[in-house]
Amino acid sequence: MPKLRAAVIGAGRLGSLHAHKYAAIDQVELAYVADIALDRARKLAAETGAQAIADYRNLQGKVDLVSVASPSVTHHEVAAAMLEAGVDVLLEKPMAASLAEARSLADLARKHGRVFQIGHLERFNPAIVRLRSIVKEPRFVECHRLAPFTERGTDVDVVLDLMVHDLDVILSLAPSDAVSVEAVGVAVLTDSIDVANARLRFKSGLIANISTSRVAPRRERKIRFFQPDAYISVDYEARRVQIYRKGPPPPGAKFPIISAEQLDLGEGDPLADEVRSFVEAVRARGTPAVTAEDGLRVMELSERIRESMLTDTTSG
Repeated sequence: MPKLRAAVIGAGRLGSLHAHKYAAIDQVELAYVADIALDRARKLAAETGAQAIADYRNLQGKVDLVSVASPSVTHHEVAAAMLEAGVDVLLEKPMAASLAEARSLADLARKHGRVFQIGHLERFNPAIVRLRSIVKEPRFVECHRLAPFTERGTDVDVVLDLMVHDLDVILSLAPSDAVSVEAVGVAVLTDSIDVANARLRFKSGLIANISTSRVAPRRERKIRFFQPDAYISVDYEARRVQIYRKGPPPPGAKFPIISAEQLDLGEGDPLADEVRSFVEAVRARGTPAVTAEDGLRVMELSERIRESMLTDTTSG
C-alpha cells in the first residue's frame, strides 16, 4: 500500500510538533512544510526530511492530507483551500475565528467528501480517555484552565484560544444542549477577552462553571465532575485522576462511606494519538475521532458565551 503524502501548514510550535509526529509514522511521507516565513519552514523541513514551501496553495495536487497549524484567523482561508482541492484536513483548534466560518468549512468538507478532523487534543488525553467509562450523568462540572501570558494564540480571544478545550471535553463526556449561558470576560493585556468565566446550564440538568485565563501567574488545568455516585478530579498538569465513590453506610451508621481511588495514567502522547487517528481515518475513509459536527457544537457554544459577555458589558 503506497504511503500517504502529508504536509503541515504553519511551522510554528504546534506545526513543528505535528510535523515530527507525521515523520514518525511508517505509512506516511511528510512531503512538505509550508510557512510564509520560508526560513522557519526550511528549518523544520530539514529536521523532518520534508521540502519547504512558502505558499500553501502550491500543495494542491501534491499531498493527500494536511495539518493546518497556522494562526487562528487564517484557519478558514487555509482549510477551505485544501478541502476544495480534495485534500483531507486536520485543523488545529479553534475551528475558525467565527461560527459562520466554521459552518462554511463543515459545508465544504461535506460537499467534497473530505475527512475533516478538528484538533481538540484533550480528547486524546489519557485522563479523558479513561473518564469515558467513568463519567455517568454528572450534575456539576467545574473547570479551571489558567496559563501565563504568551503572544501565541492572541489573534483570538481566550474563549477560542483556551476555553474551547473544556467545552469540547464537557460536550463529549456529557452530551446535551445548553439551555442557558451566563458569562463575563475581561481584556487585560490584549484588545480582546483574556480572562473569562462561563456558567452553563444544560438540558440534562448539568451545570458547568468554567474559568479560563491566559494572564495567570502559573499554569493550572483541572476539571472536576460531581455525579450521584462519585466525585472525579482531574489534574492535567500532575497527570492525576482521583475518584471518590459513595458506598452504602456501614451497619448502624447514618452516612455512606467514601472510598478513594487514584488512576495511573502512564505517560501517553496525545498529539501522536491524534495524528495517528487522523491518518487512520484518511486511509479507511472513515469518520474522524473529532468530527466537524463536534467542532461546530463547540463553536456554537463559544458564540453564545461571547454574546453573553457582550450583553453583560453593555448592560453594565
